[in-house]
Amino acid sequence: MVDDERDGVRLTSLDAPLGDGLEVTKGDLVDHLDAFADRLVPQLAGRPLSVKRVRPGQEPFMQRSVAKGAPEWVRTVPVWSSGAHREVHQVLCDDRRTLLWLANQRAVEFHVPFSLAGHDEPTGIVLDLDPPEGADFGVVVQAAQLVRRALADAGLTGAVKTSGSKGVHVVVPVRGVPPEDAAAATRALAARAAALDPDLATTAYIREDRHGRVFLDSTRSGSSTIVAAYSPRIRPGLPVSAPVAWEDLPAVRPGDVTVRTAPERLGDGDPWRALLPVAQELPADLVAEGHTIPVARVQAMHEGRRRARARRAETGD
Repeated sequence: MVDDERDGVRLTSLDAPLGDGLEVTKGDLVDHLDAFADRLVPQLAGRPLSVKRVRPGQEPFMQRSVAKGAPEWVRTVPVWSSGAHREVHQVLCDDRRTLLWLANQRAVEFHVPFSLAGHDEPTGIVLDLDPPEGADFGVVVQAAQLVRRALADAGLTGAVKTSGSKGVHVVVPVRGVPPEDAAAATRALAARAAALDPDLATTAYIREDRHGRVFLDSTRSGSSTIVAAYSPRIRPGLPVSAPVAWEDLPAVRPGDVTVRTAPERLGDGDPWRALLPVAQELPADLVAEGHTIPVARVQAMHEGRRRARARRAETGD
């Protein structure tokens, strides 16, 4: 087995398969994260990190709490976990050394919250565009243009990146807004974009209500996270969440950028930093409109219960 040491971090089994069906080695992951450390770390720094890890012979798993046996130099921050009903200590990936240590742990996906540790105000909002099963990526591109139009109509601008999976993320840096207002504005933007072409896009949270349309997911706010630009995703070949200029989006195809092709395709610069606009204030009318729109998850929960009651009434159960 090939081992190495970088920045004082011992890296092991670099020539071993990273995980089942991923078609890359552990070394491919380490080399990618190391090559993009100067562009990835600024997005992760100061934010409680969630990572998705792989192990051969096991299903991938999300990890929020720092792994046992972590070096003493790995910084962490205590965060209340509503799912675990306890406080967990999440990693703060503030430097290359910590990133390499996580890579050696087979951490593939890097998910960050919208706020810095110890702060409530988000630094950005995002719309996550999810295509229907089997759809061509072109429909996602069309839906992204709807979001861009809705942003422009509101006096806002955003940057777009592939999710590393089937969809795209439209990110809008913001400032001076409480989390509940940021969430409301995200709902309003999604509704406005979907209204521009209701046959193409929808905000329906329940999958069966989407009817083959692109889902404009406005729920990634508050305690939710987003996968960082340049982060790999756990899919064959390890595709990467890649920044894209708006004018280049129609030529993009999911999976074009992987851990093996990213250096050539993305170059030595930091296109994500270059594409992101400066932080913007959210228009008051957008926020007010969003507060009239029910929270999608809550609405879906109530609708699911209503439909379940209706089915029981029909069957007499």
